[in-house]
Amino acid sequence: MKQRRRIYEGKAKILYEGPEPGMLVQFFKDDATAFNAKKHDVIEGKGVLNNRISEYIFTNLSQMGIPTHFVKRLNMREQLIREVEIIPVEVVVRNIAAGTISQRLGIEEGTVLPRSIIEFYYKNDALNDPIVSEEHVTAFGWANAQEIDDMMAMAIRVNDFLSGMFKGIGIELVDFKIEFGRLIENDTMRVVLADEISPDSCRLWDSSTKEKMDKDRFRRDLGGLVEAYTEVARRLGILNENEAPRPSGPTLVK
Repeated sequence: MKQRRRIYEGKAKILYEGPEPGMLVQFFKDDATAFNAKKHDVIEGKGVLNNRISEYIFTNLSQMGIPTHFVKRLNMREQLIREVEIIPVEVVVRNIAAGTISQRLGIEEGTVLPRSIIEFYYKNDALNDPIVSEEHVTAFGWANAQEIDDMMAMAIRVNDFLSGMFKGIGIELVDFKIEFGRLIENDTMRVVLADEISPDSCRLWDSSTKEKMDKDRFRRDLGGLVEAYTEVARRLGILNENEAPRPSGPTLVK
């Protein structure tokens, strides 16, 4: 770790120089943040779980033909990824009302939306990641019309896959946030899925109890965050069947 050059550090991950040009190493931290890092804590084991869950999801999405920056998992906390130019727009897909959409529009949390809704947010912590329209995105040059079409098409496919995957293990996909980047290969550029998909970036509710199994456990001071993430991993088949989930440093299948 000390030998590698640090490229970027975010709230939950660190990017290091990769083993060859065009590659980076993505390190998952145990930091938990909310409200643009106004709330912060370190929760042992969270980064390990997010690394494995995100690896599982990105691998399956790649097999479906969705282009991603993910190459492979290196160890319990690190992934090898392709270097991309991150598009400064977060794409949020909502299936059930929760969080900010309930606050903005006065929709009772838990209301199933008439159809899945896609929203765009400008990635800017200083401005608290404001919601923006497609007009803002194209007018300010954050992405062009074709890139927006590509991101929306991939977001719909990701939503279809995640909804079915989680439904099959007794979990409702309430909403999720994804990011995209521009990947240049052989003098051509394409938009690919980047960042991570984990309980940090999804709202997940147990289908029977509606118990929250995501970062809302931290946002709302519910406790049990690692236990909830561990249960998601166990249902996905990532944990050994005979392993007892532990709140600190759970052992995962390699």
